[in-house]
Amino acid sequence: IKAVEVEAWLRGLNLARASRAKIRNVFSVLFTHACRYELFDSNPIRFVRQSAKRRRAPDVLTGKEIKALVDGLALRERTLVLLAASTGLRQGELFGLKWCDVDFDRKELNVIRSFVCGAEGRCKTESSQKPVPMHSQLVSLLMTWRGQCNFQSPTDWVFASRLHGGRKPYWGASILRHFIRPVAKAVGIDKRIGWHTFRHTYCTLLRSLGVEFKVMQELMRHSSLRSTLDVYTQAVCPAKRAAQAAVLSLLFPVAATDLDSEIIGTA
Repeated sequence: IKAVEVEAWLRGLNLARASRAKIRNVFSVLFTHACRYELFDSNPIRFVRQSAKRRRAPDVLTGKEIKALVDGLALRERTLVLLAASTGLRQGELFGLKWCDVDFDRKELNVIRSFVCGAEGRCKTESSQKPVPMHSQLVSLLMTWRGQCNFQSPTDWVFASRLHGGRKPYWGASILRHFIRPVAKAVGIDKRIGWHTFRHTYCTLLRSLGVEFKVMQELMRHSSLRSTLDVYTQAVCPAKRAAQAAVLSLLFPVAATDLDSEIIGTA
């Protein structure tokens, strides 16, 4: 076993960096115990580089960009994007939905499973398994999609793949590559878009609207408030602009009036 081969395999997994780092650490512990019992001479995982930290801040989309993207998508992709961007569902949760999980009467989604790497599994955390509220527009959109898709039974996947006869949901990476990213490029969005982009966007938009952090944590279904604070808050909200204006008014009193008018224009 070579370290570079393990690194390549880890990079190929459709998982978050933190999840890949955990897998790397588990392997390292296993090989360490194997070396202790003299089953191996050395631990090759020691040389595998896999950090849990992101190399760059994730891109988020503005409300205008989401609208431009959605306007150019067909019903299937439009439903996926709007559902992801207005509920914050993770990719595995999104494609793990079945029609029996959609409560049209209560306007809720029951997130009870995840579909990752071609296999059905559990959600990321216990906090993830909470009902997700749906706006009436989302309910209407899902009802329209159900009426036009090929698989409508309660036990069918919401986004069941015709290629697999409905036995599996669509492959998310393929939909991104062939349908969503080309439309994004066509409407002038030059940001790197992945399924998690919509989750980041959702939380950032919540923050920009002044939603309390505790409510954000509940909506994002984070196990801790720290995750909400540390990872998903990139919004350039009026409060940030006001704070910057206060500092600049001390340094450049002449420019204070211009800055105040800019804040009013963005509020």
